[in-house]
Amino acid sequence: MSMNKEGRPTAAGAVTAIRTAALLPDEPLLFEIGDREHSGVDLPEVEIGEDRLGGFGRRTSLDLAGLTEPEAMRHYVRLSRLNMSIDAGMYPLGSCTMKHNPRLNERMARLPGFADVHPLQPVSTVQGALAVMQQLSDWLMTLTNTAAVALSPKAGAHGELLGMMAIKAAQEARGEGHRRVVLVPESAHGTNPATAAFLGYSVRSIDARADGTVDVEAVKAALGPDVAGIMLTNPNTCGLFEPQVIEIADAVHAAGGFFYCDGANFNAIMGVVRPGDLGIDAMHINLHKTFSTPHGGGGPGAGPVVLSEALAPFAPLPFLRRNGDGLELVEHVEGEALGRITAFHGQMGMYVRALTYMLSHGGDGLAQAAKDAVLNANYIKARLEGTFSAPFGGQPCMHEVLFDDSFLEGTGVTTLDFAKALIDEGFHPMTMYFPLVVHGAMLIEPTESESLQTLDRFCDVMLELASAARAGDAERFTAAPHAAPRRRLDETRAARQPVLKWEEAEGRAEAAE
Repeated sequence: MSMNKEGRPTAAGAVTAIRTAALLPDEPLLFEIGDREHSGVDLPEVEIGEDRLGGFGRRTSLDLAGLTEPEAMRHYVRLSRLNMSIDAGMYPLGSCTMKHNPRLNERMARLPGFADVHPLQPVSTVQGALAVMQQLSDWLMTLTNTAAVALSPKAGAHGELLGMMAIKAAQEARGEGHRRVVLVPESAHGTNPATAAFLGYSVRSIDARADGTVDVEAVKAALGPDVAGIMLTNPNTCGLFEPQVIEIADAVHAAGGFFYCDGANFNAIMGVVRPGDLGIDAMHINLHKTFSTPHGGGGPGAGPVVLSEALAPFAPLPFLRRNGDGLELVEHVEGEALGRITAFHGQMGMYVRALTYMLSHGGDGLAQAAKDAVLNANYIKARLEGTFSAPFGGQPCMHEVLFDDSFLEGTGVTTLDFAKALIDEGFHPMTMYFPLVVHGAMLIEPTESESLQTLDRFCDVMLELASAARAGDAERFTAAPHAAPRRRLDETRAARQPVLKWEEAEGRAEAAE
């Protein structure tokens, strides 16, 4: 047994195209495994007649590498093992809620009646699927104390867009289309101002107080006849519950505006606080963050939007309605409905997974999950706060805890360096440089999924890394990760100069070394 230049063992005479260290492969591209002279399957020669591509047909050979089925399968399996995943370790991403996806949910979503359903089937053949959607809607409206819900948005940002479109439609319906300003606190999610601007609104920022929360007096000062509403994240991206949220809602409503609540952090309060009681008019709910469906889920995700009684008439089509003994999808309606925001109603797999999570927990179990998420975050805060600098440390946090980089001052180590060093310790990095209200932010969200043992191991690693940085071991950080399949990338160059096409020519410049 010999060692390669990276210090990994290699067997004498091994094929150099695939180098492995125990079970960790260094995986080349498909083009580097196969060749273009052979095929992994035998196909008959066919004559291709005149195409109907209008002159847009391929003029060069497809130039795909020929692989057998085992070669192709092993390639993608090896690639999957190069990824960090929630099934392999903790994801402490703040504001992202990377929680465990129970396998029960997956089993239910794969039942033929759900997995094989098609949006163009006759409604009479999909009553079970519609019943799932109806029951999910009932749970969402009950948990939030709202009057209507739209299931069709495909993600949180899509739901956010829908909520603001409903607000815009409601104000235009009452002759107030002149309201073209949206208030957005600086502690809100970054998609909030982007969504408002996309719809043609001007964004008026509201500064955070010294304690990281929004001051109702600052909101009142920014209100006026041109304000359409406010987009407030609660709990906010500093990991704090807004203590004046009801007063803020009352002030916005008194000024003729609407209250859009970013519900991305609903995982911290589900079953404990009903946003409708706080005065919200619209709120999207990320099913992946709160109700354990996978991020994306192998296709479109789901970001349902709950609406207050004032906005319920502006819910999009189609929506569910009981018709006699059955359910129907209403595709056309007279009145103030917003219209259609997507071709079909949504992603059935996400609905089934979320409802399974709800039914397996029950209302009390969902509340306990939220409390456990808050408990876990505060445990990390308590263990790390003496070493790490917490800008808003004088108060309990919610489901996530925020630190800044002042504890690294004078070490030569940045937030990015620290996060890269976490990879060497087997943890996915925390969220970096967000929210922008503090310098060098490190936002950590353990979720309710993690055990005390996992939290302690994470905290032990964080404290050991902080000690190493302060001891002057900067090289450990600035060159990290050392043990990952790939070393640190030039991420800025990769984003600005991406290499999107494989070329065999040697010596070409690469976006990321």
